[in-house]
Amino acid sequence: MNGQRRTVVAMVSDAIYPYHRGGKEIRYHELARRLAERAEVHVYTMQWWKGPRERTEGAVNFHAISRLRRLYTRDRRSVSEALLFAMACFRLLKRKFDVLEADHIPYFQVIVLRIVATLKRKPLVVTWHEVWGRSYWRQYLGCAGLAAWMVESLAMRLPDHIIAASPQTAERLRALGVYRGPITEAPNGIDIEAIRNAHPDQAVTDLIVVGRLIAHKRVDMLLETVALLHAEGIQVTCRVVGDGPERRSLHHHAEALGIDHAIDFRDDVGEQKDVYALMKAAKVFVFPSAREGFGIAVLEALACGLPVVTTSAPDNLAQHLAVRSSRSIVCDPSAPGVAAAVKKMLAESEAGPHGDDVIVAESWLAEYSWETAAGRVAEALAL
Repeated sequence: MNGQRRTVVAMVSDAIYPYHRGGKEIRYHELARRLAERAEVHVYTMQWWKGPRERTEGAVNFHAISRLRRLYTRDRRSVSEALLFAMACFRLLKRKFDVLEADHIPYFQVIVLRIVATLKRKPLVVTWHEVWGRSYWRQYLGCAGLAAWMVESLAMRLPDHIIAASPQTAERLRALGVYRGPITEAPNGIDIEAIRNAHPDQAVTDLIVVGRLIAHKRVDMLLETVALLHAEGIQVTCRVVGDGPERRSLHHHAEALGIDHAIDFRDDVGEQKDVYALMKAAKVFVFPSAREGFGIAVLEALACGLPVVTTSAPDNLAQHLAVRSSRSIVCDPSAPGVAAAVKKMLAESEAGPHGDDVIVAESWLAEYSWETAAGRVAEALAL
């Protein structure tokens, strides 16, 4: 920069890694530290950590603009948390920045940040992970879904620039016709080197799923799949890696199905390298999610050498990643459909490439690097 003042980027998200684990949290974690090589990066969030409200991790500065509140009420996002965090975003009026970037979830903060950006005469860039739309909101909330759709559609109108986390999300944004500004496609990435360096965990299993334990991830369907296979005499084991509001009900569901002895629930995994180790100790990765804006876990599983089973549910955009691999099956979104695909994959799981051969066989995975994603985001932020 040769003495020039560095561009100051304000990034806003109510949930951050490693305190809350999910695809978007990992995305912000990976991108923020890479963008910090080009600009001065400040992340504004809830106070997930103990101690002072401001802290620095590497070259990234973190600021707590509100106290920590529960993200979920039962199995759904808390409306009160969303509203209170949105109101806390007014505190950015007192902060100095050149560009404001925000996570679109859970929508209300986008409205406040539009006001902040306008008053400070700075551009507002919003990262869109997935589009729900009117019909899905009605399915999710019933009559209240119309109000939720109105909030989502209003939020879509407000950014100066949108970053879409997948090509399909970009297509859906354009198809709705609500937002008419520029859209940059910047899909999520994977750390291929970290995956290469991970060693398989000693505790082997047949099936594995990784993700937040929330209703639309359909881990309940995976448990029902295991029960169907056991009923056929196929005594598969399954590991469920993740935590969330559905954890207790999923434990009860496994007990009710009589398969709790075959399910290893792991809500204690804190490091990505440990996730990769557990993936490499499995035979098949099963991803039954009904709604997915991208599906980073599918990429990680393929890079770990696992064949993947996912479903054709219309809002499961991870299927668009899976179809790029010859070692994946996209099946009917039902327990019998998943069971049939799993049986086929278990029969073929020993025949596929392993270790570094996976990256060679799945050369397209190299397209999904965090460096590439960071470069596209940097362009959208004019860094």
